[in-house]
Amino acid sequence: MEGPGRRTFIALCLYTALLTLSVNSEIVHVPSVLHGVKGKSLLLSVETYFRLEDVEIQGSWYQTRPGGPKTLMVTFHNHTVIMLASMRHRNRYFFQPPNASLLIPRLDEAAEGDYHLDLDIHFPQTQELVRAERTVHVTVDVPVSTPVIQKTPSSTVVEDKENVTWTCRVENGTRVQYQWLKNNMPLDVSDRHQFSQDNSTLVISPVRKKDIGQYRCLARNHISQRQSHTLDLSVFYGPYNLAVKSDHGLRTGEVFTVNPGELVFFDCQADSNPPNSCMWISKTNNATEVITVGLRLEVTSYKLAQAEEFLCRAFNNVTQKQDETQFTLVVASLGTGKERYVQESRSFSPLAAITLSCLFICCMLLVYFRRSCHHPKRVLMNIYNRPLTEQRRPHRSGHEDATEDFGIYEFVSIPGKMESTQASSRSLAHLESVQDLHTTIYDVIRHIPETPTLATQSLLGKQCEG
Repeated sequence: MEGPGRRTFIALCLYTALLTLSVNSEIVHVPSVLHGVKGKSLLLSVETYFRLEDVEIQGSWYQTRPGGPKTLMVTFHNHTVIMLASMRHRNRYFFQPPNASLLIPRLDEAAEGDYHLDLDIHFPQTQELVRAERTVHVTVDVPVSTPVIQKTPSSTVVEDKENVTWTCRVENGTRVQYQWLKNNMPLDVSDRHQFSQDNSTLVISPVRKKDIGQYRCLARNHISQRQSHTLDLSVFYGPYNLAVKSDHGLRTGEVFTVNPGELVFFDCQADSNPPNSCMWISKTNNATEVITVGLRLEVTSYKLAQAEEFLCRAFNNVTQKQDETQFTLVVASLGTGKERYVQESRSFSPLAAITLSCLFICCMLLVYFRRSCHHPKRVLMNIYNRPLTEQRRPHRSGHEDATEDFGIYEFVSIPGKMESTQASSRSLAHLESVQDLHTTIYDVIRHIPETPTLATQSLLGKQCEG
């Protein structure tokens, strides 16, 4: 075979091979697992990815029950049922044309198992016959009912001495799986948490304080899930985190300082269930003495030495556990006590704020008056506004009159031209913008301190006498 005929034959062979591969892998699809509800219907659907009008189909459905043989259920050709395996299958299974699907109208335990589909597909255009086999596993389950949990023992347990056993049960449901939740968080296996094979039982051994919480059980299968009501777990524990506290005196670490003669109360607090009992002990010169029993200790500081050590011992009568902590009480003068220090510290803050504000205002006023009195521009304005004869008048420097020379002097440099002996106040306003000034004029400004004259003093004296 040569030429166009050979090329046509090769293309036909390739098309046939690709068609056969696609039929076996993708053209026919059946789900591998289907979960059905007892008493409900279930469709074993077959999806075909080719035009059913272009092919001829013949096939059969088989069922294999767990531990049983493979049983023929129905045989069909295209859209027509050829035969049923028995009359009892007539109302149990329905063939669904045109894609070879099978409908089970009402599921029961007998419908569970593996369903096999054998298909012979004939493609008239290529005269190719392709065989496809598919299997789907069908489960039939009963929805779970609301689970019920129980706790043993039902009473409060003692930590590190007792165990707790939880059980979860459902009245209805098949293939039920259980999960335990504590405070809505899943519980996992640990050295103190043991689960049964189906997780329906949880054992906590031994129980501890951190096991306190709300427990519930989650029951589920392939088709449903339900949660139980919650149960609380109560545990006797402690004492833990023992500490001595007081609202009197000043505390530094484990040392309390109080004023002489002050009445002081100490509270011994711990995390304990049931509440612990306390014993207060005094330690003096390596000797101990039980002072009182109770949660509160009352101490009058004038009856104490300068420093004395105390001990609080907490005991839980149920857990038979105890803990103790000690502290030192120092008698020293603190004024009128801690309350006075607190009040003084609170009153100091507004006073300090007022003082700082006054200092700030005074400083700002000093800066303002200094700048307003000795601003260079203001000084230059005064110089340029003087009469020409006064500007050119030589300054007397000698000892003609010592009183006239008395004062505070400062030198001010005035930029300007030599020939510009007079300047107006208007030109002085634009002094900063002048760029061609080459000479400097010096002037002496004398500040005479304000001293009262004799006339002023006599006038003040008359006013005082009046």
